[in-house]
Amino acid sequence: MTSPFFNAHHSPVGAFATFTFGMKGGRGGLGLELAGPANEDLYVGVEDIESPGSFRALPFFEDLRTKSEDFDVEHLSDFTAVSRITPFSDEEIERSMGPSVDEWRARDLTFRVISPVRSIPEPGVATPNELRDAIAPVILAELTIDNRSGKSPRRAFFGYRGSDRSAGMRVLKGAQFVGIGQHTMTAIATDDPDVYAGISFQPEKVLEPESSENLNFLVGDLGLLVGWVKPGEVRTFRFALAFFREGTATTGISTRYLYRRFFDDIESVLQHGLAQFDASVQEAHAFDLRLTEQLSPERRWMASHAIRSYLGSTQLLERQDGSPLWVVNEGEYRMMNTFDLTVDQAFFELSQNPWTLRNQLDLYVERYSYNDRVRLPGSMDTYPGGIAFTHDMGVANAFSRPEFSGYEQSGLRGCFSYMSAEELLNWVLSACLYHSITRDLAWVVSHRETFLNCLGSMVNRDHPEPSLRNGIIGADAARCNGGSEITTYDSLDVSLGQARNNLYLAVKGWATYALLQNLFTVLGEPAAATEAADQAAKAVTSIVNAAGEDGLLPAVIGEGVQSRIIPAIEGLVYAHITSVPIDGKLLNVLSNHLQSVLRPGICKFEDGGWKLSSTSRNSWLSKIYLCQFVAENVLGYAQDIEADRAHVGWLLDLDNAYYAWSDQMLAGKAVGSRYYPRGVTCILWTVPKSSKNPLSDLANLRSKQRVKTG
Repeated sequence: MTSPFFNAHHSPVGAFATFTFGMKGGRGGLGLELAGPANEDLYVGVEDIESPGSFRALPFFEDLRTKSEDFDVEHLSDFTAVSRITPFSDEEIERSMGPSVDEWRARDLTFRVISPVRSIPEPGVATPNELRDAIAPVILAELTIDNRSGKSPRRAFFGYRGSDRSAGMRVLKGAQFVGIGQHTMTAIATDDPDVYAGISFQPEKVLEPESSENLNFLVGDLGLLVGWVKPGEVRTFRFALAFFREGTATTGISTRYLYRRFFDDIESVLQHGLAQFDASVQEAHAFDLRLTEQLSPERRWMASHAIRSYLGSTQLLERQDGSPLWVVNEGEYRMMNTFDLTVDQAFFELSQNPWTLRNQLDLYVERYSYNDRVRLPGSMDTYPGGIAFTHDMGVANAFSRPEFSGYEQSGLRGCFSYMSAEELLNWVLSACLYHSITRDLAWVVSHRETFLNCLGSMVNRDHPEPSLRNGIIGADAARCNGGSEITTYDSLDVSLGQARNNLYLAVKGWATYALLQNLFTVLGEPAAATEAADQAAKAVTSIVNAAGEDGLLPAVIGEGVQSRIIPAIEGLVYAHITSVPIDGKLLNVLSNHLQSVLRPGICKFEDGGWKLSSTSRNSWLSKIYLCQFVAENVLGYAQDIEADRAHVGWLLDLDNAYYAWSDQMLAGKAVGSRYYPRGVTCILWTVPKSSKNPLSDLANLRSKQRVKTG
């Protein structure tokens, strides 16, 4: 990649926590349950080999006034030290990043952060030790200094300036480690006996304290760990970075973090992380090798970046009855288990821990499903509808009331309206994906009525009059109250934003009917299987007949909207990944459509990046990744290297790089969906074109048994 300076997540799974860094200045840090980076100064450095008493560091801090000036207002004290830390120059810095290991090199300093991508064993099935090791809220770091050319001992250091205004910094001392941290929430520690810790306003006061008694200066807001490297020595210091949330984690549904079963405080997390250091590093390298060995450099980098952002949004909770509750928070918005993200993230969860997908589906049925009637456009008359699902489960650790999301509002057209039809499709598709990879027939049988109700609701949302049904969503939810339903593309124009008669949802709906036909055959429901097959056939006919003489399909069928869209092909992914046959006529018309639109001026930007709609500059990278998979694996296209390079460029743009991986781009600029988890649709890139069983290939990425140490 052209620049090493971009923020990236480094996160334990399920802790809704992240060590985000990579941008110059104090624009990263240790964050817990935040909507963006913590904006803390980070100090990673070493004494200058050529100028003892001066220091060089990675450029992750600001040269600003210190907090001491709030006390010494007339500057009469000799407390304030002159800054003697100089950032390495850009030319001296190199970076390489995989999904689990992020390595920085500058002169004779190497800094690695290790955040293993690991599967989460199912609570109640896995042993306590397996579960504890997987969900411990800790990541690791190594600071290596090569002092073989040095003629004197040199100090190495690692620390941060805490940003939480409600809590102070402190020194931590355990039986086998020393560390620094902010209250009980974030901390860094090492078990190296030659390292000491200190708190002050400035790093120089810890690097060269007037007295060791001064190191525990709790008025200070910066903590530092300092060790010595002898001349002629190469030395690596190992650190654990931990996160911890005590007490109640969420409202609406009262939960705590599930890791609280195993850890009583942040000190116990640090101790565990250090004890498991070798095994975790081995696990991290193994996953990185499995994932990236088959990807181009551009896709390897984007996949690494996207997986990190997903993990930073994950939250494994425990209800009061001890049952687990899995949440993926929606990046900067922090909406919980947003359903139109769940269906896209399902491929990654199926590759790692399928039970988490089932957990979300069950809670949607239990608490976030409802029955609604429908309306035809231009009329306030209502007709039978059926089961639907909310857009999300709440926002920012507050679960919403049963049957309602935190997002959807009535009487609207556009953002914040209802997504009833799309979320209905999403429940069915996610459930069918889960069954396809797990063959969990008992679960499918337990939801027999749910599946039947979903089919009935889909049919009713086509048209109230059976003779007028065409296999496509044609009605709006009555809850819209005069407004109209939207899709996951909520801030895009009508070409992708409107749900009714939308081409994108039409193909997605066809896939839903096709998968339901197979599922009802398994369930021994021949009448339902026949109805699903009939609706799928009607959808194919409607889509094929909508093509113009030029072979192009309108973005909205039958409403005079002539925009052209790439996501017309998106729905094919569900049939392909589950090995359900795709109707030849449908395949042909979608292939011709994509060939016609995938060019500059229609659905390509000038830089070669994919433009989801011909009439909007708004594109979602997660959806582009998904459509790239369909284009290559279903329609036979070659990998679009030019597009991949453009998409990398979007993420590295100076205006975007602060937000780590972002989804929604307006002509290459992040305008929303920043700090976002949905980019893990890129996991589909790992499925070979020749795959006979794509879901099995995804499952092969799952973590192998950890090597136990100690």
